[in-house]
Amino acid sequence: MKIRVVLYPSEEGFAVCAPNLPGCWSQGATEQAALENIAEAIREYLGTEVKPDEGAEVREIEVAV
Repeated sequence: MKIRVVLYPSEEGFAVCAPNLPGCWSQGATEQAALENIAEAIREYLGTEVKPDEGAEVREIEVAV
């Protein structure tokens, strides 16, 4: 799976986010460290299960890109 990320250079190193995953941010002292850290953040983000409200119906759909 490929996910687009955006790097932001700073005085401390790099901040990085995954724009299509709201709130998914990380950082690192180097570009490589920031990319490794955001990869871990993305794995955790995608692995989090949010339980729906009571009475909601859950379905899965397939979306072709």
